[in-house]
Amino acid sequence: MKLNKRPLALIAMAAATALTLSACGGGDDDSGSGGGGDGGGTFTAYIGEPKSPLVPGNTTESEGAKVISALWTGLVGYDEDGAVTYDGVAESIESDDNQNWTITLKDGWTFHDGTPVDAQSFVDAWNYTANPQNAQDGGSYLSRIAGFADLESGAATELSGLAVVDDLTFTVQLETPFALFPAVVGYDAFNPLPDVFFDDPEAFGTNPIGNGPFQADSEYVPGQGITLTRYDDYAGDDAAQADGMEFVVYADQATAYTDAEDGNVDIVDVIPPDVIESAQSEFGDNFINTEVSQITYLGFPTYDARFADPRVRQAISMAIDRDAISTAIFSGTRTAADSFISPVVDGYREGSCTYCEFDPDQANDLLDEAGFDRSQPIDLWFNAGAGHDAWIEAVGNQLRQNLGVDFQLRGDLDFAQYLPLGEEKGFTGPFRYGWSFDYPAAESYLTPLFTPQSFPPVGSNYPFYENPEVTDLIQQGDQAGTEEEAIELYQQAEDLVAEDMPMAPLFFTQIQTVHTDHVSNVRIDLFQRPVWSEVTVN
Repeated sequence: MKLNKRPLALIAMAAATALTLSACGGGDDDSGSGGGGDGGGTFTAYIGEPKSPLVPGNTTESEGAKVISALWTGLVGYDEDGAVTYDGVAESIESDDNQNWTITLKDGWTFHDGTPVDAQSFVDAWNYTANPQNAQDGGSYLSRIAGFADLESGAATELSGLAVVDDLTFTVQLETPFALFPAVVGYDAFNPLPDVFFDDPEAFGTNPIGNGPFQADSEYVPGQGITLTRYDDYAGDDAAQADGMEFVVYADQATAYTDAEDGNVDIVDVIPPDVIESAQSEFGDNFINTEVSQITYLGFPTYDARFADPRVRQAISMAIDRDAISTAIFSGTRTAADSFISPVVDGYREGSCTYCEFDPDQANDLLDEAGFDRSQPIDLWFNAGAGHDAWIEAVGNQLRQNLGVDFQLRGDLDFAQYLPLGEEKGFTGPFRYGWSFDYPAAESYLTPLFTPQSFPPVGSNYPFYENPEVTDLIQQGDQAGTEEEAIELYQQAEDLVAEDMPMAPLFFTQIQTVHTDHVSNVRIDLFQRPVWSEVTVN
């Protein structure tokens, strides 16, 4: 799929009608690799270790999301321009006031255990995900639904805004109007759950039962992976072309790439930066370069006294030469980020992040004004085995050269350990962070990252940043009556975030994917995931 810099009409999309924190490392944008097999057969795909058990409402990071996307189909989907499409479980999502919504489901959808996907399976799943007692990472995505505050306070055990009308109909009342609601519910946190989940949620996480094109054929084994087979009773139009697939867990991305070279794993969706140039000649037409929605950040622990002053965060951002790192480490396949909103959605403004400009002189002035202790090294955190070592070290070298501050690399945790440390406010310095939108909208770069409702463990605001003015402007944007009004308010919120600099945007991302001759029709979607159902085996 080709993702060019194009506007997405937010309100129009809603009328027609959720990283993801990413573990990933990192010409013309090739949408996929061609050919086509004869159907059937099985293939293998690389993943890193997921952070959490395989439950949609508890999976907000890239590795688990790859598996969830094969096992589940949500209410809606998205076309290549980001507009909502009704090719999921929903027949319609309608409202007269953008606050009270009626969701009508298509008949005939079933879970992999044969039980029906009905209105109750959505309502029960949303209530479980939203309840803070269940500590689901995706809980904050349900926060717009009426009754969420009562759940948080313990005054209620269910969302008052949800009601089942009949088997194929349920209603949703939001706290305030939100025109983008039909787009938001395509995110994984809004997927349905079968009755068996509630019998033993812990066991379900290793033996998941979804409603997607593939079903689990084995339990998930940490450090190894999971095997899936095609679900023959799948009710959607995008039925799996292959008989089955296996997700293989690798602790090191470089090892996965080497195995792809040797034909031992068929799809490596993100390859290490140091092989980008050689991979193009090594894999030929089986090398795919895709512009995606991801922004790579350097996050700041705003809870740490050393990084609590915005001037310190501004200085570190301005001391980083993003273009130089892209050229030296990523073979020019990263674009220096100059905004907190990606160019792939409407609302992006070139140069909106003033402190993203490379200016060592101003950076030093800011650091002096803040009284920063340069004698102590800065800890730079990143997850191991995902190709981040070289570029994080390059950041450290620039901080040493441009600010006179030494650094210490803290890259000894795998992804499944890295995120829990962040949830516990364990980062002692700037940390690597990657974010792809959960749904195609500027708001998806703001609410999940920069509002208190998204504090971990129910959200992805790992800097633990809070500014009431930002939150208020985002809420005003949510309730705006026109696309132009909404975008203007989101941009005002972005301007405040850019001044506070809780995270420093570093790169707008292209990802490089390789696959073997064993498979064809490998396409990377808006969310930088291969579309597993389309993969054919040669």
